[in-house]
Amino acid sequence: MKKAGLIILLIAAIAGLSFAFTGSGKAEESANTSYLRVHIRANSNGADDQAVKYKVRDKVVEFLTPTVADCETKGEAIEKISSKLSEIEAVADQVLRANGYTYGARASIRKEEFPTRVYEEVTLEAGVYDALILELGTGTGDNWWCVVYPPLCFTSGNGNIIYKSKIAEIIQKFFG
Repeated sequence: MKKAGLIILLIAAIAGLSFAFTGSGKAEESANTSYLRVHIRANSNGADDQAVKYKVRDKVVEFLTPTVADCETKGEAIEKISSKLSEIEAVADQVLRANGYTYGARASIRKEEFPTRVYEEVTLEAGVYDALILELGTGTGDNWWCVVYPPLCFTSGNGNIIYKSKIAEIIQKFFG
């Protein structure tokens, strides 16, 4: 009987998520509150600053992956990441120094405006989202963004995006 209840709960959660992605007003607003995004801003649009931004991205994502992998809520992800902001800056600074840059990095969590973005089958509508912001140097160059929670995408070493579904992982654990 417990399995039947859990299955009904999972179906309701999936239905709720699919409703959130249909673009209707209130569902869209609540979808914005469900995600923690990441935004890495380069120092400038110069080729060297853009190249090092991707090197920083790779190391920061590698650092963050175990931190957020087992988070069950966005609040938990924000709490864990907030406690590691200085470490995130240190990871970024280490990459910058190793590549000959003298400017540093600043990390914070705050609300940020994002354009519409499509990650395979998931569309995140334009709007204001909570985000981990990592500014390299002046932070005025082109940027890279993704989703930290739920972990819709992470970057592998070769620059490809790997898509993950927290709901699929929970279902797989349950039915083993």
